[in-house]
Amino acid sequence: MRLATLLLLNAAFLFAQPKELDWKQIDAEALQHFSALVRINSTDPGGSEKPVVDYLKAVLDKEGIESKIFTRTNLANPEIVRPNIVARLKGNGKKKPLLIVGHTDTVNIDPKKWAHGPFSADREDGYIYGRGTVDDKDNLTAALMSILLAKRQGQALDRDIIFLAEAGEEGATSIGIAFLVREHFEDLDAEYCLAEGGSAVRTGGKLKFVSIQTTEKIPRGVKLIASGVAGHGSVPLRTNPVAHIAKAVAKVADWQPPMKLNDTTRAYFERLAAISTPEEKERYNGILNPEKTDAIQEYLAIYEPRHNSMLRTSVSPNIIQAGYRSNVIPSTAEATLDIRALPDEDMTKFYDTLKSVINDPVIKIVPATGSGRPLAPSSALDNEAFRTIEAVAKKHYDGAAVLPAMATGATDMSFLRAKGMQCYGVGPAIDSEDGPKGFGAHSDQERILEASLYQFVKFHHDLVVQLAGAK
Repeated sequence: MRLATLLLLNAAFLFAQPKELDWKQIDAEALQHFSALVRINSTDPGGSEKPVVDYLKAVLDKEGIESKIFTRTNLANPEIVRPNIVARLKGNGKKKPLLIVGHTDTVNIDPKKWAHGPFSADREDGYIYGRGTVDDKDNLTAALMSILLAKRQGQALDRDIIFLAEAGEEGATSIGIAFLVREHFEDLDAEYCLAEGGSAVRTGGKLKFVSIQTTEKIPRGVKLIASGVAGHGSVPLRTNPVAHIAKAVAKVADWQPPMKLNDTTRAYFERLAAISTPEEKERYNGILNPEKTDAIQEYLAIYEPRHNSMLRTSVSPNIIQAGYRSNVIPSTAEATLDIRALPDEDMTKFYDTLKSVINDPVIKIVPATGSGRPLAPSSALDNEAFRTIEAVAKKHYDGAAVLPAMATGATDMSFLRAKGMQCYGVGPAIDSEDGPKGFGAHSDQERILEASLYQFVKFHHDLVVQLAGAK
């Protein structure tokens, strides 16, 4: 009886084991899907997400994975269709689902500036070129491969795996994540989410650390508006709106909003210091030292502006509009400020401070309406998800240090975090030199290391299995 029972248990155990994966074959398939997605023009404006969704649906259908398509009707232009697709692989329901996300749109392009075609997916010297190669068709491909492989392996799951390919992330959240959260959140609701925003960072070809996005700054733009009396340019006026705007912009540019660390940025600089040169270590560890902090912050503002931005709500004056001919004093002048707020920034108080910095009753501060993404709390660093991400990242990226990071840009995870979801940004290995050289996200020669794509797919799949797989 004992032998029979043992044999049955052993057979059940063997039956439950997921199938072995042929990674050489999987790399080829990942390249096929990635190249096909890059070759689709899904720029906004200029392209469409629908062909991407059509492609994804065909792939999911072939694998027997059910999906739903959600589209917000554009009443002004009903012929414009910008769909989102959601697929679900069912688990046993012991735990809340895992959501894996990639966005289908990209920023637009100037085709004259591309040496490789923006939708070519050209391969050269170990790189793949094209719009979206690192924002965000890398995450889109990795998430697609993860749900496909989990299905093929017959992976036992404690969580449902939900795959979301969303439209409009780059500037039209009303047809993408905002619409989905408002009207179809039950199809997305999960405990954990993996999306864009992280990367393994290489410098000089050497892996330096793995960055995991756990929070992000939120866009909160404003316009400064000066009004005055129009007149002939030959008679200068003290009320000239251009002069008032110029002075206001100069004051804003010279202003350094106060530094404020949160759990993510505190951990980021502590961990970064541990892997830095002695000089850098002293700098990062001294950020809060009252005797050194002013000099350190000034150094970061000049030489490490991204790190400086991570320390505070930032303000950048990016547009000035005034006048229509050289001999006419205009009656109005405007400046647009790009404000990136810390996740817990009190914007009412911030605008009051901005007003006192400008200190000019002529200037009106007008916050942008419908500024999109909500303020949201940071994701935890002490839960199952982050511990698992850290362990899997170390496994796939040669034991590199894992740094929680606050993105200075914005992602759609803020909508999900605002609903209580714990969200983490992941991404492939990138060369820190690529951005300044014009090869990074949104650049005119966007590219990804081909080997990095394959490594990211393996990492992403392993992470999904570790978070969703039955224990």
